[in-house]
Amino acid sequence: MGQTTSYAAQVIISIIPIVGIVMGSVVIFFYLLWNHKRRTLLIKAGQYRRPEFDLLSFSLLAGLLLSAVGLALTIFLAIALRVNFGLLGGIIPLAVGIGLLTYYGIRRNNRPS
Repeated sequence: MGQTTSYAAQVIISIIPIVGIVMGSVVIFFYLLWNHKRRTLLIKAGQYRRPEFDLLSFSLLAGLLLSAVGLALTIFLAIALRVNFGLLGGIIPLAVGIGLLTYYGIRRNNRPS
């Protein structure tokens, strides 16, 4: 009952991810190219406005997400591995999330009105 796969099937199976990566790269390239051309035309027309980035909202969102992921990983790894070096996989994002939340709290309180 030995199953053998044909050489053609192996080639097709190995080509599928390559084609996917190439097509994804082409789509990203054209998106970046057309976005650059659009910005250039807006700048020449004098209608370009820089997008504003709200650092406080980003810090709050990233801090909450990282804290939640870090806490979940810490609890899971503490239960599953009985406190081992694998626990670092949860403590690191937890610490980064707490740091970002601390930054948000300090920055929010010192923001000029």
